[in-house]
Amino acid sequence: MEQTDYHEWVPTGTFVKVTILAVASSIVFLLLILAAFLHPLNTEGLIGFGVSVLTLMFILVLSLNFRGVKIKLSSEELVVDYGLLNHKSIRVDDIVSCNLVKASFRRFGGVGVRYGLDGSWAYTTSFGNAVEIVPKKGRTFVFSSNSPEKICQIINTKIRAHGS
Repeated sequence: MEQTDYHEWVPTGTFVKVTILAVASSIVFLLLILAAFLHPLNTEGLIGFGVSVLTLMFILVLSLNFRGVKIKLSSEELVVDYGLLNHKSIRVDDIVSCNLVKASFRRFGGVGVRYGLDGSWAYTTSFGNAVEIVPKKGRTFVFSSNSPEKICQIINTKIRAHGS
């Protein structure tokens, strides 16, 4: 079994949490208004109530799925997971460089799984510290981290060791 040199959990940032809370609260408020003013519930009221409940459930499932980024770095590869369906694995041998960057709205247009205006690919949880991986082939990959300096130090040391 391969030894993990570094692992980290980066939870979703405050901006995302507040946005989810605001949207979910608005839907709950809408549901309460529908329940209070539509007696007896007619067909349109039931449809609106059902759509609101389904939307709320969808938002809650999405927020649970995208609650953070999981980073694992071993001697052979870097693995970054964001939810159940977003998995990125890069062999250390295939990395040209590792750089410290800020995940910005200007570059990625938001947080989450994003394509950058420069063609890069990102898993960001907030507009803050991030790691930029430049591979030998393919798109530059950016992901949020609470310790980007440490990750880049480990990766750049491995790159130099493999290059020697």
